[in-house]
Amino acid sequence: MDRTLFTDDHDVYRELVEEFVTREVTPNLSRWDEERLIDRPVWLAAGKQGVIGLSVPQEYGGGGQPDYRYQVVVIEEFAKAGATSLISSFSLQDNIIVPYVADLGTDEQKQGWLTGMARGELIGAIAMTEPGAGSDLQGIRATAVRDGDEWVVNGQKTFITSGINADFVIVVARTDPDAGSRGFSLVVVETGTPGFTRGRKLDKVGLQAQDTAELFFDEVRVPAANLLGTEGRGFAHLMERLPLERLSIGTAALASAEAVFAETRRYCFERRAFGRPIGDFQNTRFVLAEMATELDVTRAYHDAAVLALNEGRLSAVDAAKAKWWITELQKRVIDRCVQLHGGYGYMLEYPVARAFVDSRIQTIYGGTTEIMKEIIGRDLARSEG
Repeated sequence: MDRTLFTDDHDVYRELVEEFVTREVTPNLSRWDEERLIDRPVWLAAGKQGVIGLSVPQEYGGGGQPDYRYQVVVIEEFAKAGATSLISSFSLQDNIIVPYVADLGTDEQKQGWLTGMARGELIGAIAMTEPGAGSDLQGIRATAVRDGDEWVVNGQKTFITSGINADFVIVVARTDPDAGSRGFSLVVVETGTPGFTRGRKLDKVGLQAQDTAELFFDEVRVPAANLLGTEGRGFAHLMERLPLERLSIGTAALASAEAVFAETRRYCFERRAFGRPIGDFQNTRFVLAEMATELDVTRAYHDAAVLALNEGRLSAVDAAKAKWWITELQKRVIDRCVQLHGGYGYMLEYPVARAFVDSRIQTIYGGTTEIMKEIIGRDLARSEG
């Protein structure tokens, strides 16, 4: 089925990204995994090539291009190279951190942080999850207390993407203990601030090159001007940006599943058993047919969601549907691709094996599958009320 999501401009941009992947990404993938860290040069190169920061307004050094389809192109090309850790890191920057600063920041904040991100010189992170608060963000215990012209931040965060590399962290903190969901705010803490320390780089099952960390805040004092957005509206700010965050996770999941399927399809007609390609056996053809159909149908929903996002019509419920369905599909597809590879599918030298371990987190972060279904279910219940 022909895909009509993209225009000629997107195709030209894809060529630029393909060249970037060949030059800057593929030669470094193994080293990044071994070092368990994506180093700075690729960020700087991406900034120069417009592979990151494309949505940053032009007055702050970016491309001024809000069309999410360009992000889809980047994610798809990274997925073809098996650069799932880089997808996670760059997608956090472009689809979460940049929109927070661009939408909520003062001009001074934008000049300081957006300009650096557009150049690939600054890396941002957002600290929501705590040891005792994951999907239930109202369980957050980190605090930010106003003291004159400063905020004093205390608490602990964990599972923070880009936590080691980050130059600044948007901390979700409780600023009014008596205000319930209206008692949270977003406060930015920059690297080097006294009392802000990083714990260990967490040893994950997959996404080895993507740095995930524990963060600690002990009487961390930051200027009052480091409040991002409106005091007490931290939850509202989070909720307003969840459709983009969750769709971006779905985009990465679909791109990875399609890349692994394409590689597996080739493998099935190259690998021989009992005197013929394994793709000539009926069971193999049926499994391939099932995956091809599921991917095509899912792509149609995903692409419709992309257009809805561009037009400002993507609801939190529709984004939740995309997030849980596509990430669960990714797990199913890649698991079946491992099976079709046989013993080779369990060897990390094969892309399918690396994709297998990298995919497992997708149904957890950004809101678990169970939370996505709860969001959808509550909406259904309200509509019947």
